Amino acid sequence: IPQSGQLDLTIHLTAPVNYSAEAARRIVGRFVANEVSYLLRTGEPTLVVGEQICWRVPVVLALPQHGDVGQVGSVDVAVDTGAYDVSAEQIQEIVNNAGERAARYTDTPSTPS
Repeated sequence: IPQSGQLDLTIHLTAPVNYSAEAARRIVGRFVANEVSYLLRTGEPTLVVGEQICWRVPVVLALPQHGDVGQVGSVDVAVDTGAYDVSAEQIQEIVNNAGERAARYTDTPSTPS
């Protein structure tokens, strides 16, 4: 790939899409709510083409007093099988990121309404 100038690239790819973006979102939503934290939600999936074609589903922290406060990780879901592979390290990274983000909101004193 050139560092500058014009790139002309054509790719033709055919693959079965048995799981929609919404299905991938539900799969990841159930996983993070049941296995990581009930405070985690999912964002809008994006299609990623690499060694495997998958939906990349953002994992978002939602705090009761603040709503969604930002993405803390992501999980990939295969478009053909609906399978996802989440390592213990990936889960720990999501937990750590969520803890850091939550601290930004819980360290500030709340003002009475």
